[in-house]
Amino acid sequence: MSIRKRKLTPKIYLSNLYELYNFKNFMNSKSCYFTENNIKYIDYKDVDLLKKFLNPHARMISRKRTGVTAKHQRNLATAVKRARFMGLLPFVSR
Repeated sequence: MSIRKRKLTPKIYLSNLYELYNFKNFMNSKSCYFTENNIKYIDYKDVDLLKKFLNPHARMISRKRTGVTAKHQRNLATAVKRARFMGLLPFVSR
């Protein structure tokens, strides 16, 4: 007699769907956000800007998905690290 295992489906909540939709729309633009908006210096105190480049688990999103240039990705990484060290951004979320 074999026991059938049920496939577990992840629960998707409505608020998460809205987050994912906005997140995916942001990811579709492949041009560099910083060169488009003429941002010379990525400030670690600008938490709202830095959060755009973090996923819901507070991990950085790759430049392949965001479209940020290599130079700006390096500056973004240092800004995120500084903000985490200062306590402005979480190291881990959820």
